[in-house]
Amino acid sequence: MPRSARQRDDGQVTIEFLGMMPTIIVTLIALWQAVLVGYTFILAGNAADEAVRKATAAEPGARLAACETAGLKHLSEAWRSGAEVTCGGSGYVTADVTLQVPILFPGTLSVPIPVHGHAGAVEEAD
Repeated sequence: MPRSARQRDDGQVTIEFLGMMPTIIVTLIALWQAVLVGYTFILAGNAADEAVRKATAAEPGARLAACETAGLKHLSEAWRSGAEVTCGGSGYVTADVTLQVPILFPGTLSVPIPVHGHAGAVEEAD
């Protein structure tokens, strides 16, 4: 007895889906990594803003410690572990934050390309 066209195509969708599965997975991984890179840029910029804000309000002798503490305060441990906060300036205070982009999962391996955040503000008058 001849099979209908529908019966001849049984399983075709499953085979096509399985064939596309590696492409779908690689695309999702690439998108997720792009999200992590973008989020790291946001974190670096925000950390630099927070650091310079605290530094401008601190006394000149306590400026460096206040700047570094504020720069690391809102970072989770995954980003804080490789973070570098550099503060400087007199009159015009600057803060630079360098973060490492994690590979796939925060707290694991990092991409060897650092992400920088920079902020500056005029020192507050007494």
